[in-house]
Amino acid sequence: MAATAEGQVPALLDLWQLQAKALEPLLEEETGAWREELDWDFEVTAELVRRFVDVHALNGYALLIGDEVAGYSYFVCEEHKGLVGDLYVRKKYRTAENEHRLLGAVLDHLIAGRYVKRIESQLVLARLLDPRLLPGARYSRSHLRNFMVVDAEAGKSLPPREPEHVVLDQWTERWQEETAHLIPSAYRGHIDSEINDQYRSAGGARRFLFNIVQHPGCGRFYEPAAWVAVHQTTGRLCGVSLTSLVSPEAGHVTQICVAPAVKGKGVGYELLRRSLRGLEAAGVKSVSLTVTSANREAVRLYERVGFRTVRQFSAIVWEGF
Repeated sequence: MAATAEGQVPALLDLWQLQAKALEPLLEEETGAWREELDWDFEVTAELVRRFVDVHALNGYALLIGDEVAGYSYFVCEEHKGLVGDLYVRKKYRTAENEHRLLGAVLDHLIAGRYVKRIESQLVLARLLDPRLLPGARYSRSHLRNFMVVDAEAGKSLPPREPEHVVLDQWTERWQEETAHLIPSAYRGHIDSEINDQYRSAGGARRFLFNIVQHPGCGRFYEPAAWVAVHQTTGRLCGVSLTSLVSPEAGHVTQICVAPAVKGKGVGYELLRRSLRGLEAAGVKSVSLTVTSANREAVRLYERVGFRTVRQFSAIVWEGF
């Protein structure tokens, strides 16, 4: 194991062996990085990390250099899937070797457990990862994702569209079950269902919706800017745009999708336009979303609306090991 410039050899420690106070300088820096680089309030997530570390309920590893926690990564398991929840290495220790060391430890643990059949990770702040240098490399697939941002006021200048035979209405909880069925229909055969297997079934989509509506890691769900599209004749849901507030001045589009039957008819555009107007009315200055780079149709739509890519990151999946 290579030593640092100061001659100290990095060591890996199970998070169960730490108290939250040992992570405090790292969490403070990570919270600042999310705020400065992505205009995202990470404090709620950081508080959950503190709480779970203190009760020895967070699975993962810390990277120690001397007496300092230089980085950490944690994971959760859902049935037979492992999810890498976060990975962060402090700036003064940030190297590809240290990021690979942390994620490699997580992957070794999950793969060795045998009960895990699939692993997913989307680590927005990790820029130096190379799946070819990680455990299980031959079982991995990597997809580039764009983190895109637009000024919230952009929605004011967008002309409204009235898609034929479609009625737009604000989201309410009563649409949640139909949305759980719309998502796998919209993403069938789509690259995003390779990245997130919750998009493949109504059961998975229910868990996904619970996470974005109830879980603070995706910000605070903001119902007034969430919209649905309903087919005029059948009364069935054919599109949805869901939104969150991720800081006092920033909103995020957590999900936008339309049924195959109405693709190309302006439904996605109008849902997005209305969500932007709703978020701007909430007082935010900017709105973000993430999209797979290879999904050129969606990227073109977002660019036409005014979104620009401010960061790219990898969504990595390991399966078949």
